[in-house]
Amino acid sequence: MMRNGDLESRGAAKGRTHNNVSSYQPYYVETSESQWTSWLVPMIVVANVAMFIVIMIINNCPKNNYGIRGQCVAKFLGRLSFQPLNENPLFGPSSNTLEKLGALEWSKVAHQRQAWRLITCIWLHAGVIHLIANMLSLVFIGIRLEQQFGFVRVGAIYLLSGIGGSILSCLFIQRSISVGASGALFGLLGAMLSELLTNWTIYSNKVAALFTLVVIILINLALGILPHVDNFAHIGGFISGFLLGFVLLFRPQFGYLESRQLPPGARLKSKYAVYQYVLVLVALILLIIGFTVGLVMLFRGENGNDHCSWCHYLSCVPTSKWSCNN
Repeated sequence: MMRNGDLESRGAAKGRTHNNVSSYQPYYVETSESQWTSWLVPMIVVANVAMFIVIMIINNCPKNNYGIRGQCVAKFLGRLSFQPLNENPLFGPSSNTLEKLGALEWSKVAHQRQAWRLITCIWLHAGVIHLIANMLSLVFIGIRLEQQFGFVRVGAIYLLSGIGGSILSCLFIQRSISVGASGALFGLLGAMLSELLTNWTIYSNKVAALFTLVVIILINLALGILPHVDNFAHIGGFISGFLLGFVLLFRPQFGYLESRQLPPGARLKSKYAVYQYVLVLVALILLIIGFTVGLVMLFRGENGNDHCSWCHYLSCVPTSKWSCNN
């Protein structure tokens, strides 16, 4: 939510929530490579659920809510009951609780040097609805990637994409707090796209897979222009994940693994194509430049909108139904 006392990817009553990501599973050509057992993604889901329970216990609505904005929801849950719906319609804690536990807030990161908030905000959610939407997306997207590429690479993409989304969010939205794993989830979605492109030869129905994935990405990014959604976190996470996919998810050329069983003269000469090496180099350079520039601007206290007068439309487009300034 994009107002000073609002909810969504940037928190409860005073923030925005990262929107959920639609799932997509591309079709791989069968190879002789063995699949990994997915355990990291389920562990991330468990960690997020456990963290939300801790948040609600600390929030303790019956004790800390004074009825100014209504009564706690589901009081029978005791300390786990939710803030009044007119304060947090996602069935979750107050923005003050989220801020105290590590929500992303520009002034605290830029001026008080609380850089850890760039990471902690990824593990906080504004409400049950927010949590369920993000965790379902993570299961559909993440398990397939982890089975194919292992927990180290998928974990790196998830974390770095989340940080990339936090940096861009902090640079462009500075009047509210932000929480949610959507930047990291969009990073996994971006990595799926770059993985499809760099490993083009191993796919069947590749054009259909590419078209479907692009449509899903565009729909999810388009939803981010609605009010109360932190689309800058989505965009930053997506770009980070897209570049990381080229660096971490490239595969041997089609037929290389099978050709190892052939006589030396009949084998493929190169395990990877030249264009794959080029993409790795270019993506790595862009990642280093992007993160360096973003962090320098952030800790200098700069506002990204001062350098891009139209970029605010990427996160919210005003209409007769709502105002992006409210």
